[in-house]
Amino acid sequence: MVNVAESPPAALLFDVFGTLVDWRSGVIDALRAFALRQGVAADWDAFADEWRAAYAPFMQRVRSGAIGWQNLDALHRMSLDGLLERYGIAGVAQAERRRLVYAWHALPAWPDTVAGLERLRKRYVIASLSNGNVALQVDLRRHAGLPFDMLFSAELFRHYKPDAQTYRGACALLDLEPHRVMLVAAHPSDLSAARSCGLSTAFVARPLEEGPRKAGAAAESVPEGTFALAVDSIVGLAAALGA
Repeated sequence: MVNVAESPPAALLFDVFGTLVDWRSGVIDALRAFALRQGVAADWDAFADEWRAAYAPFMQRVRSGAIGWQNLDALHRMSLDGLLERYGIAGVAQAERRRLVYAWHALPAWPDTVAGLERLRKRYVIASLSNGNVALQVDLRRHAGLPFDMLFSAELFRHYKPDAQTYRGACALLDLEPHRVMLVAAHPSDLSAARSCGLSTAFVARPLEEGPRKAGAAAESVPEGTFALAVDSIVGLAAALGA
């Protein structure tokens, strides 16, 4: 690992979905509540996983120019419509569909998240860097109690991570050179893209992100020494950074 004590960051940027909040349990709870309201049945765990899996292909359609810029709420709505049809769930009103999309605005924080962020904020500038749109993040910040100094969204740059414009854009708005900024995420692909833009990186292990059945194996392997820090919680990150 890199000795961050020799060159500490001035600011920390955080991935949100999976890193700070438990998207899977939050979305499954919302789907089960929807099922009770609608009187329908399905494998809601699988539905949530498929909804999340649709995220990257829809972002790629934006990135490739196949569709014009759409924020994450719009992408979630498009993928939801397709899933409802594929699961044979018909007659769902527009208001109900919108309510389901807004489940992504009200996700629970991991147990260590808020305490860790509060410690880090005493010493560092902390901000999100998420593909979630601004309105989504504002709601999520309030719901989960995330004490950010700033919310950075792909929506501001009209580029989704891992496009370089997101990482460089956030650094520029903070008026910091990339090497003075650390990206914190549970996803090595996100961290690798940030590192290629000159940012420092910290990996946070979230073995339960994809559910208990996958908890025994990491979603993505993390070779030793790949990132400046590797921790098992945001509280652990605060300790590693002297906060």
